[in-house]
Amino acid sequence: GSSMFCFVVRQCRVRPRLRVFSRLTHVDQAGAMRMVDVGDKLPTSRSATAACEVHVGTEVAQLISQNGIKKGDVLSVARLAGIMGSKRTSDLIPLCHPLQITYANVQCELDLQRAIVEVHSEVRCQGQTGVEMEALTACSIAALTVYDMCKAASKGITVERVRLTSKSGGKSGTFTL
Repeated sequence: GSSMFCFVVRQCRVRPRLRVFSRLTHVDQAGAMRMVDVGDKLPTSRSATAACEVHVGTEVAQLISQNGIKKGDVLSVARLAGIMGSKRTSDLIPLCHPLQITYANVQCELDLQRAIVEVHSEVRCQGQTGVEMEALTACSIAALTVYDMCKAASKGITVERVRLTSKSGGKSGTFTL
C-alpha cells in the first residue's frame, strides 16, 4: 500500500544521488564541485587539435579577402587571439587545470567559395592532464574574434562545428575524429 510507496520514494531520493555523485570526477561525495588532483600523475607528452567554421556569407568573405573590414586584418588578428585564448583556458573554464603550454598554433583560412573561415588549432604540453580544452578554446576564441571584427558588416555570421579533431597522450591514449 502507501507505506511501500513511501519506502520506494525515499530510496530514490537518497541512494541514487549519492551513487551518481561518487562516479563524477569533479564532484565529491556530498555533491560539491572540486578540482581533480592530478599531482600523482607523471607528466607525459600531450597534444590536441580542434577545428571549427565561421560562416560569414559571401559579402563578408569578399571584404575579408580584400582586407576591407574596417577593424583590420581579420585572419591575422583571429589567429593571434586564438593562440592567446589557449593560454587563458583555465581562467575561462571552471575546474580546468592551468597548464604550461609548450606550443600553440592557430590557422585561419578563408574559403571564398563557401564563404567560410576555417579555423584549426594545435596545442601541446608536457603535463599531467590533456590539452583538449586549450585546443577547443583556441578555435572558439579565434572564431569569436572573426565574428567581432565582421559583425558591423553582417549580423548573420554563425560559428559552427566546434570539435576536437585529435588528442594524444595520457591514460586514454590517442583519439582522431
